[in-house]
Amino acid sequence: VKENNYRGHGDSVDQLCWHPSNPDLFVTASGDKTIRIWDVRTTKCIATVNTKGENINICWSPDGQTIAVGNKDDVVTFIDAKTHRSKAEEQFKFEVNEISWNNDNNMFFLTNGNGCINILRQVPMAAELKPIQSINAHPSNCICIKFDPMGKYFATGSADALVSLWDVDELVCVRCFSRLDWPVRTLSFSHDGKMLASASEDHFIDIAEVETGEKLWEVQCESPTFTVAWHPKRPLLAFACDDKDGKYDSSREAGTVKLFGLP
Repeated sequence: VKENNYRGHGDSVDQLCWHPSNPDLFVTASGDKTIRIWDVRTTKCIATVNTKGENINICWSPDGQTIAVGNKDDVVTFIDAKTHRSKAEEQFKFEVNEISWNNDNNMFFLTNGNGCINILRQVPMAAELKPIQSINAHPSNCICIKFDPMGKYFATGSADALVSLWDVDELVCVRCFSRLDWPVRTLSFSHDGKMLASASEDHFIDIAEVETGEKLWEVQCESPTFTVAWHPKRPLLAFACDDKDGKYDSSREAGTVKLFGLP
């Protein structure tokens, strides 16, 4: 594996996401009030877009045309991925956590600090998004949301340590996973939609069978897990923990990415 460094941001890089269909492009959100689009072939930044606030979450629409970025002031800005100009922005009156389009690209979902999932729909021929529904999903802060690749379910993770699984079409909760003890920070569905990984400050990652809720595996970790991601084609899970570089400097984060499921 070739390792590259992508330098340019002036503050912490809080999230990145890949282009949904072009494997050479990814975008990063930073506290320096910019987002940057990078090309892995040249390892260079091909676009820097200035935003109003310190960015903490980002997602790319399934059709690749729009990038949504959320900042610490709960403003979500929608940026045209070709022109790199802002198309719309939405100020919310609640804490916005994770943001995501559905697989059909026609609705925009966000999780909020009141335990709700808010759903917005793109108004045809207009820039803004219209709120269409708010679902009370959890009794406490609703943190993360992920859609399964098959388009059947989406899952949310909450500060109540529960993961809830929702039917995309009916918008009803079909089951809950309750093996974690700490707020659920990160979720990922496997490429075939059959497995769901969830992680928190517990020192393990829970891998559940989606259709039954049963535990398939418990991946042991030495520290809280901030992010998990399944491989897009194989049963291989990447994850990154809040691990410290103890050997030389215990205050510095090690920044290690680990893999589970290698043969």
